[in-house]
Amino acid sequence: MTPRVSVIIPTVQRPQLVLRAIRGVLGQTMGEIEAIVVVDGPDPETLEALASIGDPRLRVKALPTRVGASGARNVGVSEAYSRWIAFLDDDDEWLPEKLEIQLRTAEQCPCPHPIVSCRFFARSEEGDLVWPRRAPATDESVSEYLFCQHGLRAGDGIVLPSAVLTSKDLLLRIPFDESLPRYNDVDWLLRATAIAGTRIVFPPSAEPLAVWHMETNRPRISNTADWRYTLDWIEARRHLATPRARASFVLTSTSSTAARGGHWKAFWLLPWAAFAHGRPRPIDLLAHLSIWLVPAKMRSRLSVFLDSRRRDAHGEPLRPVVETREQSHD
Repeated sequence: MTPRVSVIIPTVQRPQLVLRAIRGVLGQTMGEIEAIVVVDGPDPETLEALASIGDPRLRVKALPTRVGASGARNVGVSEAYSRWIAFLDDDDEWLPEKLEIQLRTAEQCPCPHPIVSCRFFARSEEGDLVWPRRAPATDESVSEYLFCQHGLRAGDGIVLPSAVLTSKDLLLRIPFDESLPRYNDVDWLLRATAIAGTRIVFPPSAEPLAVWHMETNRPRISNTADWRYTLDWIEARRHLATPRARASFVLTSTSSTAARGGHWKAFWLLPWAAFAHGRPRPIDLLAHLSIWLVPAKMRSRLSVFLDSRRRDAHGEPLRPVVETREQSHD
């Protein structure tokens, strides 16, 4: 029987994490799925761990050489049998109803190529946040939804790779850019949504359907501090982002990257770059200042506190996630 959704999980040298991710996929309330794990290069330990799973819905594609996350995702797309494809990073998790809810949303969407996202738990050492805080507004630019914060806290508009479900046709037409070590997911979103008949949609229910593990004590590409790379990337995508979005990106994403590495020269250079790249707003300049002058852990704790107060005020329950940090295999 042809699966209704193909799930693609790129991984390398993180066997316990990928086993946790797979358990969340195979435990979905919708059973007509296939899980394609793309092992990115020689990795006997991960292959041995995957061999312990006796579920016929799991397929393993072992690559002879490293191709990176984008290349692994593209390989998974080419291997998929289903019309619909969902992505899951090996260090993230899904709640049981995720695929069922998203597939229903995709099939009911009038546009040919919906990119179905969802809210998720953003989990750090400081606690859980529920992101994004809002869905895209009608006719809102995708670049402004992703890059322009409405306040000083992150998480306003975000589409997590592990939250995306979309059509195989779109992914074959617009593959991930394998030359990019960072921002390959955002880059794909900007290019894909430029195609007619493609838009980002969220399920009607606002409940979180995934868990994004943001622990900073694990090596990951997104934790690097090459802020000049981020400037080059946004400059190369000028045609895909509005001037306001470009300036916001420079003063938030690029600023965060530079601050993480302690590159204080960037503190003075980035506001000038923001004006050169686009049209910064006062809130962008305030965000830049807070990124540099308020410690990251303090900002994270404050966000967790304010988020919990908002949920309490609106009567929003915080659902239990798949596993607690103590139960995970990190």
